[in-house]
Amino acid sequence: MIFDTHTHIYLPEFEEDCNLVIERAKEAGVTIMMLPNVDVETISPLKKVLESNADCCVAAMGLHPTSVAEDYKARLDEIFRELENGEYKAVGEVGVDLYWDKTFRAEQLEVFAEQLRWAATKSLPVIIHNREAIDDTIAVLRQNPIERFVMHSFGGSPNDVKRVREVGDAYFGINGVATFKNARLEDTIKEIGLDRLVVETDAPYLSPVPYRGKRNEPAYIVNTVYKIAEVLSVSKEEVEKATFDNACRLFSL
Repeated sequence: MIFDTHTHIYLPEFEEDCNLVIERAKEAGVTIMMLPNVDVETISPLKKVLESNADCCVAAMGLHPTSVAEDYKARLDEIFRELENGEYKAVGEVGVDLYWDKTFRAEQLEVFAEQLRWAATKSLPVIIHNREAIDDTIAVLRQNPIERFVMHSFGGSPNDVKRVREVGDAYFGINGVATFKNARLEDTIKEIGLDRLVVETDAPYLSPVPYRGKRNEPAYIVNTVYKIAEVLSVSKEEVEKATFDNACRLFSL
């Protein structure tokens, strides 16, 4: 059994064949998929996929940092109403992204902190997006402590792993990036250890080798599992069981 802890199969890239994508995922051994929200506009398509696939999908509600703009307060209000009214297993995908644009850095930090406070109030875990912003992310987490969280698509150094662990009950999401030739995540994966790893695809993004450059989908998560097994010198089955159990603990399933 494999738990894809981060996949966006509700996005337009899957509009024509979402059901087939889910069937292929099941055939590959994926039994649960976490669908994190990204913006107000994605709430409806996310809910549609969730309602049609309650046997294998769960969801998180949050405002992605790259969706933070001038109208962020109105968007945040709508996201909060949905979180209040829906059955969501986490707050996410939230965080800080300074890779593309730093214009709304202050607003991103404010929005991130607010959503961490929601999670603390509701005793929900948080799915954290961090890109070129590890210092800001850690600072906000220190100021707004939460019970547990996952660092989605983690690509930091072993030292970054240690720093993140100092601010809370942290898990680390590893995806297809680990299979890239120049990713150099072996030492990071070893530092995290099997007891704190979860696997993800971030579909439709970050396809693993040998699918790099193509649309990613949950079935391809097997390639990431194999890579982790190779790095840690354990069996594929050990990685599957450990990461599945970790994800269930993380999301209280």
